[in-house]
Amino acid sequence: MFDLTTINRLDRAAFTAALGHLFEHSPWVAEETWTQRPFASAEALHAALCAAMRAAPRDRQLALIRAHPDLAGRLAQQKRLTAESTREQASAGLDTLTDAELADFTARNETYTAKFGFPFIICARLNAKAAILEAMRARVGNPPDTEFANALGEIEKIARLRLADALKKT
Repeated sequence: MFDLTTINRLDRAAFTAALGHLFEHSPWVAEETWTQRPFASAEALHAALCAAMRAAPRDRQLALIRAHPDLAGRLAQQKRLTAESTREQASAGLDTLTDAELADFTARNETYTAKFGFPFIICARLNAKAAILEAMRARVGNPPDTEFANALGEIEKIARLRLADALKKT
């Protein structure tokens, strides 16, 4: 854990190492944000990180979206998620699904990915499993560009919560 003063003093490599996990398997977001130091607040840091993500070419954004695991998917079942994703999915109750619930999530993940070419993303820490299933039902009917935008918006929420976890409370 770091405080903002420490974050602002880190060299590029250390900054990226400290914050690279905020965007799933995509440390490039933190690396590209480093040049904007110093940050006046955690909110300013989060805004700069999100701006770097939003400024990236669409193919790089798509790679970021695709770096996210399916909710309650194969990687979760094999216990191969990142520590952050494991905690986030558990907070929504996705680690204690019944066989029927797991089958429902699996089918919805497959349908969504087949339609959009990337996994369904929602900030699990801000939702319970019933709300996630409802969002999966509703969002699968959206146009691809809407879902691409939704995915980026949810990634911003996830990153905000991960940043709060990473910063020391002073």
